[in-house]
Amino acid sequence: MRALLVVNPKATTTSGRTRDVLIHALRSDLKLEVAQTEYRGHARDLAREAVEDGTVDLVVALGGDGTVNEVVNGLLAHGPGEKVPRLAVVPGGSTNVFARALGLPNDPVEATGALLNALEHRRERPIGLGKAMTEGLPDRWFTFTAGLGFDAGVVGRVEEQRKAGRKSTHALYVGQALRHYVTQREQRRSGPVSLQLPGREPVPGLVLAIVSNTSPWTFLGNRPVYPSPLASFDTDLDVFGITRMTAFGTARTVRQILRSHTPSSDGDTPAGPSGKHVVSYHDARHFTLVSQEPAPFQVDGDHLGDRSRVSFTGVRRALRVIV
Repeated sequence: MRALLVVNPKATTTSGRTRDVLIHALRSDLKLEVAQTEYRGHARDLAREAVEDGTVDLVVALGGDGTVNEVVNGLLAHGPGEKVPRLAVVPGGSTNVFARALGLPNDPVEATGALLNALEHRRERPIGLGKAMTEGLPDRWFTFTAGLGFDAGVVGRVEEQRKAGRKSTHALYVGQALRHYVTQREQRRSGPVSLQLPGREPVPGLVLAIVSNTSPWTFLGNRPVYPSPLASFDTDLDVFGITRMTAFGTARTVRQILRSHTPSSDGDTPAGPSGKHVVSYHDARHFTLVSQEPAPFQVDGDHLGDRSRVSFTGVRRALRVIV
């Protein structure tokens, strides 16, 4: 099988020595070309070129969720189709939500072994993806999440800290979330975001709106976070929102989304967050988030600036992934 390995040399949890070992292991089973990313968006460009060249069967992303997102957007630059190479992932970031949601080991060496085993036994699966469309930006595919409002503001704060030299850690995210909560007092009381679903009345006043393509939404260490427990690669998109973030209500919701994936009374459906200020929708194909004022916008943990209107579409069976 002809494969392109896209390597982010700045990946948080891999060293040059580890990457050399992984490359050697992959070359034992694949006709492998290796390309290292050199700038933001380079992984997308490399994957797009692989599609247009037409000689690659598989693109392997070695890096974190940002690298995976870029590769996916390159693979689908011209849309889904039979000629699009398969995707494989070797996690190298601090959280690796997409890889872990697929059931892959979080350790890059173990994940490489799982990938080689999957290739040997020809294991792959089609997955659905989300697509975000907003004025002033190209359409953006996402693998696990997008958001408008409070959560995207936290992502923006983290990116600023990383530019200043801070390492991406779970403690950094938690610290910036608390800082953002303290400084956004007015927005916590009356959110600017409105959710517009076809055939339904708009839902106004959202402080945050989290769009999920799979579950969990993210991880705090090894602990999964479940704002939308029913979200799946096999369905369309889920939306979770909060209309007011009081101290008590927010603490209650945080406890709910951090609890284990507990089945509800029917023994089948996972329990999701609930409460007076909680809004949730499952398996929505098309919807739009509109903000009264430009609000922070993020896709797969990548802050894309402030936006007033973002439309979302769930696309089933958009990509084939080696698992």
